[in-house]
Amino acid sequence: MEEKHLDFILVPLGLLIMSIYHLWLLGCIVRNPKGTVIGLNALARERWVKFMMTDPLKNGVLAVQTIRNNIMASTLLATTAITLSSLIGVVVSSSKDSTTAALLIYGNTSPLASSIKYFTILVCFLVAFLFNVQSIRYYAHTSILISVAAPKDLEGSLEYVVRSLNRGSFFWSLGLRSFYFSFPLFLWIFGPIPMFVCCCFMCLLLYFLDTTSHFTRKLHEFLGREDEANKFKERESYLPV
Repeated sequence: MEEKHLDFILVPLGLLIMSIYHLWLLGCIVRNPKGTVIGLNALARERWVKFMMTDPLKNGVLAVQTIRNNIMASTLLATTAITLSSLIGVVVSSSKDSTTAALLIYGNTSPLASSIKYFTILVCFLVAFLFNVQSIRYYAHTSILISVAAPKDLEGSLEYVVRSLNRGSFFWSLGLRSFYFSFPLFLWIFGPIPMFVCCCFMCLLLYFLDTTSHFTRKLHEFLGREDEANKFKERESYLPV
């Protein structure tokens, strides 16, 4: 097999492995959310919003500060993504053929292949920037809604705040995934073999980061029972003596 043909085999295969893993993760989030970190955190945020909005005068400052920390994290990722995109644009516009660099790469070293590599990395960082901007948008909207007392007879208002907060977190997770995707794309500059190895290693690493353990699931169930007990005591306090 010729050296330049490795890019046509290993690169699509590596991207296919990453895509299959994330499709499997999406299915797990839909079918068994408690088995994934993303689904478990979404349920935890739902309980957190309901607890914060029961007494906004007492918990309002804490809620806004917590969301502000999330906004700062999204802003940092968005700034990093747009900065890296600008740097890649400068590198592409000023890049020249280098014989020394070509000797270090085992794969297709044509100018067209190099342009495609830089372009895919640029698109990856731009997508990360857009996702994090959307995350900031939802977090900022939630910071206003969560400081408003929810009507006791209107469960839909709580669900709306929970949905806005979870959307902000989901967009942040997607932006972070775009950064994860940039690692194998960056190693593709040095050839298809490092890119394929990075895809396999990244899937193994993400599996341990995305799945929950038996201890975390039990802890989540215990906290859920505690919330239900507190709600029951609160309802009892309103009953006439």
